Amino acid sequence: MVEPANAKETKVPATNTFDPAVASAIEDEKSMSVREALRRHPTAFIWSIFMFLTIVMEGYDISLMFSLFAFPPFVEKFGTYYPELGKKFIPGDWQVALGNAAACGSFIGLLLNGYVTERFGHRVVTIVGLIIMSGVIFITFFAPNLEVLVAGQVLRLPACLVNICWVIGQFIGAGVLQAFVNDTSESGYRIPWAVQWAWPLPLILLALFAPDSPWWLIRQGRVSEARKSVQRLSSGLSDAETEQRVAMMARTNELEESLIANSSYWDCFKGTNLRRTEIASMTLCSQNLPGQAMCYSASYFFIQAGLNAENAYKLSLGSFGLAFFATILSWILMTYFGRRTLMLTGLTLLCADLLAIGTSAFATSQASMWVQSALAVVWLAIYSSTIGPQSFTLAAEVSATRLRSQTISIARNAYIIVGIITNTIQPYLINPTEANLKGKAALVWFGVGVLTLIWAAFRLPETKDKTYEELDILFEKRVPAWRFASTKLDVVAEAEILRDPRKLTAAEPIEDVHN
Repeated sequence: MVEPANAKETKVPATNTFDPAVASAIEDEKSMSVREALRRHPTAFIWSIFMFLTIVMEGYDISLMFSLFAFPPFVEKFGTYYPELGKKFIPGDWQVALGNAAACGSFIGLLLNGYVTERFGHRVVTIVGLIIMSGVIFITFFAPNLEVLVAGQVLRLPACLVNICWVIGQFIGAGVLQAFVNDTSESGYRIPWAVQWAWPLPLILLALFAPDSPWWLIRQGRVSEARKSVQRLSSGLSDAETEQRVAMMARTNELEESLIANSSYWDCFKGTNLRRTEIASMTLCSQNLPGQAMCYSASYFFIQAGLNAENAYKLSLGSFGLAFFATILSWILMTYFGRRTLMLTGLTLLCADLLAIGTSAFATSQASMWVQSALAVVWLAIYSSTIGPQSFTLAAEVSATRLRSQTISIARNAYIIVGIITNTIQPYLINPTEANLKGKAALVWFGVGVLTLIWAAFRLPETKDKTYEELDILFEKRVPAWRFASTKLDVVAEAEILRDPRKLTAAEPIEDVHN
């Protein structure tokens, strides 16, 4: 009888002898430059770009929602008139509800994502998610009141994020709002919602033809399909190099199977995986903690600082354009500096920027208004060139490959919970009908940012130039975060020890280059 194409194959058997092909693949991966990686894996780069475009939708949606709080047509339709202030505002409690509604939906979606992605694969889950989101857009487009609008936001179940596509989406959102800022009709805020329908269909078609993750296929025991996927993703590799890559993936998966019996959410909190889950979660949360709620979608902040709506949205559009180029700069920086270095540098500079915003807010002049707004743009540039992109990379790299979907889901949900808290606090800090702190709110986020920086200094490891197998060993050996970069490993010996601790005397100890 012919087995179905998706039937599990016999797994690559565990061996006590280290495969020379694996050693060659590990050494090749560690020594490969960015230019060489693009030459060997051009199709992987192209497919990554195509699939990352799904994130543009989320960046657009998030930018749209927070920017609408100060958008004249939206405020005219949904705002409440305050006689003492002489104008309409979206009340603070509704800002909290609208800002957090999508996050609540995402929390549920991400819990499901960790299971369904491991069960059905990234490609299938992406297609289904795009179809669902296409239908949900109808709710927000036709929403007659704030209650229905909140319901529509809750039903959005977004996928994982990549900073550059998030920025592109927000840049498009800022541009669309700028185009309609003087439109006083309901079309002024409905057309920006409708723009989202332009994304799903072409992305669904792309996803239909995309290759599945070879790592996921290896975990499913579908080795021949993993080999074909590697060939599609790495057209610059020879057949021998392709076999080496598959062997390395199989060996890394084999090592993790010996360390992790299962691949469930509960396993993310066992043994050394608890530390990896903590790092992934806090790394993503570090996006929120140093003032993201105030400075990332800053149109409302610009208006509260004193700019008129037209100037505020022009400045917002320019800030996202700057963020786009800053994110590209981060790609260059990450090839020369480590993830840990960029994260620590970014957090330090963001804290300094927040302190400057809060201090300048004590002045009430026109110049102070522009200084605060300019510093908010600087904040976005620092964020986009450091912690924004690096946090996504780190969160993925610190997780075990067998637990990646689950770890990322947990980390993303931690980000969402922290985001709900910060997005709840920020409107009450800055809204004219609440605390009305304006730029002084930056001092609150300065304090939170300093605490985040202290955590990163002691707990954030360096993952640059480390293979997944090396990271598995470093975590299992409980190497301190600040020694990850300087620790040398005999991967062959250490991997065998982790499989069989009785071989401890036969292996060389880990060596620190500083010793």
